[in-house]
Amino acid sequence: MTEKTWLTQEAHDRLAAELEELTTTGRKEIAARIEAAREEGDLKENGGYHAAKDEQGKMEARIRDLEHLLKTSIVKDAPQSSGVVEIGTVITAIVHGDEEKFLLGSREIGEGSDLDVYSPESPLGEAILGLKVGETAIYTAPTGAEIAVEVTAVETFRG
Repeated sequence: MTEKTWLTQEAHDRLAAELEELTTTGRKEIAARIEAAREEGDLKENGGYHAAKDEQGKMEARIRDLEHLLKTSIVKDAPQSSGVVEIGTVITAIVHGDEEKFLLGSREIGEGSDLDVYSPESPLGEAILGLKVGETAIYTAPTGAEIAVEVTAVETFRG
């Protein structure tokens, strides 16, 4: 089963515009650069050609990612905070003794804000999802360390 990604309308529109740009203008520009580099001669020693082909591969990968994301996303407003950690809320927590403020969701919705973004599938995200303000959890970091986290505030994401 494919996991749905929550997006605000603003994030969805921004990603759709990026996809449109990449599949139209972006593809035309990279094709022109590849053709111009190809006309320079020997492709084995043509750095411009190889750089353009590499960029084309990265662009096509981004197009595939965007297409998948937009096809599998749920577009809705950020949930109104009820003091419970949900996808799309801004969390303030004491993590390993330090206060951190971050958005729980996909990096696409946090783009343009100064908040760090943690995925709900990350060890931290899984540990705190569903917790109420004042509750604590322990999660295992990728290093294997056990880290304590206490949720101190849950706010509505304002974008």
